[in-house]
Amino acid sequence: MAITLTDKSMTCRECGNTFVWTAGEQEFYAQKGLLHEPQRCPDCRRRAKAERAAARAQSMHDIVCSNCGRPGQVPFAPRTDRPVFCSECFETRRTATARSMSPN
Repeated sequence: MAITLTDKSMTCRECGNTFVWTAGEQEFYAQKGLLHEPQRCPDCRRRAKAERAAARAQSMHDIVCSNCGRPGQVPFAPRTDRPVFCSECFETRRTATARSMSPN
């Protein structure tokens, strides 16, 4: 039995404006296994996503890679007693470690 989806009018919990949750968006939610309807309008969702991205960017710390000497950023405050690596060197080290630990 196929379910027919229809556009649904909703009210944004953030700004109080009415928005339409389209049948296509509902199908997308179902395909992704998302169980809850959106609570915010598309504009408020975009703004919240941008705020989260800005918060992540603010929490980044500038570093100089202990391996190659290039500048980079990490999402934690580096300690002076431990080496810190740029993304590329970190990935290279992680891959090498995983290879050395896998049984051959």
